[in-house]
This record gives sequence, structure tokens and C-alpha cells, in this order.
Amino acid sequence: MDSTAVAGLQARAERPRSDADRYAAVLDDIAADGLPSVEDRTPWEELPEAQLARLAAQHPAVA
Repeated sequence: MDSTAVAGLQARAERPRSDADRYAAVLDDIAADGLPSVEDRTPWEELPEAQLARLAAQHPAVA
């Protein structure tokens, strides 16, 4: 394989590896500290709206 193809494959493999590392860190935190209290949790029904608000803040509409 040429170096460009190798670099492309390595870049493509990096995202799943990064996601797995983040997921493992979350599980380590839960194992060490337990789950957050009910008061500190976000209900799952509110998560889509919160994500849409974050995306809208990152990419404001062009007037």
C-alpha cells in the first residue's frame, strides 16, 4: 500500500478508537464513583432538545 492509503486507513481507525477510549473512561468513572444522583441526571426525554440547542449554537442560521 502506498503511504497515502495507509494514512487514510489509520485516520479512519482513529475515531472508533477515540470513541472506545471515551466510553471506557465513563465506565471507569461509574465503577469508581457510582452513578450520579437523580438530581444531577438529565432525563432522556430532554437529551434531544439539549443536543439540538448545542448544534444550533455551533452553527447559527444565516440571515
